[in-house]
Amino acid sequence: MKKDKKSTVPSPPKSALTRLFYIDQQIASGIYPNSRYLAEYLLDKWGEVSVPTISRDIAFMRDRLYAPIEYDALNRGYYYSEKNYRIPMGFAGADELLALGMAKNILSLYRNTPVYEAANNLLNCITAPLAAEGNSSWFENRIVVPQVPSASVVNDVWEPVTTALKENRILVFEYMGSYDEKYQSRRVKPYQLLFDTGIWYLYGYAEERKETRIFSLCRMKNIVVTTDHFSLPKDFDYRAINAGSYFGIFAGQKRYKFKIAFYDYSIAWVKDRKWADDQKISKADDGIMLTFTSTQFLKVIEWVLSRGCTARPLEPELLVTTWRYNIAEMQKTAS
Repeated sequence: MKKDKKSTVPSPPKSALTRLFYIDQQIASGIYPNSRYLAEYLLDKWGEVSVPTISRDIAFMRDRLYAPIEYDALNRGYYYSEKNYRIPMGFAGADELLALGMAKNILSLYRNTPVYEAANNLLNCITAPLAAEGNSSWFENRIVVPQVPSASVVNDVWEPVTTALKENRILVFEYMGSYDEKYQSRRVKPYQLLFDTGIWYLYGYAEERKETRIFSLCRMKNIVVTTDHFSLPKDFDYRAINAGSYFGIFAGQKRYKFKIAFYDYSIAWVKDRKWADDQKISKADDGIMLTFTSTQFLKVIEWVLSRGCTARPLEPELLVTTWRYNIAEMQKTAS
């Protein structure tokens, strides 16, 4: 079959993907459908499909997706000269399509952001063969991603931030920090958008502080994309500052070697996960010992405290004293 990469057949709009998948299903079924049959078949589903539209779709599938479509004069319809061919092979295999279908559940974590609707619509379109084959729903209520506490991001924030990222332009906005009593003006070179447990953050260089900072998008307002451009530094990537540990997005400048003992029900919880690239787990009296390197000191202390009496920090000394201080303060609160 000739593959003319310079074909003048126009690309169909994204909304046509679902139609292509239905056409693919009918051709692969072996019933030798022709353009009129396909138009009538889809007319029942959508109400507005013409024979010329189907003919253009067939031409696109054959000339752009290289589908092995042939016309059988005896049966007066189309068929695939390669019996096992399916359109998903041009985009993804059956297993990949199923994985994308399941990914729609993971996408729910982004529900409160402007990207959700567009991404969800695209996934629905790409995974249309699952719906066409009647097996699209078995996993929807069987493979579940529980919602996490999240903060909404309005388009008035999302759009200028992503524009500034794309064009390397400086942002000016008002921001309410965790310890601020009122909004403060900020001028920032945006480096990256970060997503952590339901919240979107902007990581960039704050000119007032002369260092990189992290800003929660839900606490930004009155954003202006300036005409001032900047060049990304070689070390702009956030992932280079956490020393290979996985405790969320907040990290410090100093690298620590942590050693923490875990007991009881926390043993399996710790062993099931990877907390850092260089982590080591060894046996200890009545428990296990976890050692790793990280710059995420504050997140590590939160993590240790969350395990209650089943976790005990051993190193560094700052972690031990901070842990004891928090326990003492909790005792005061409890009494």
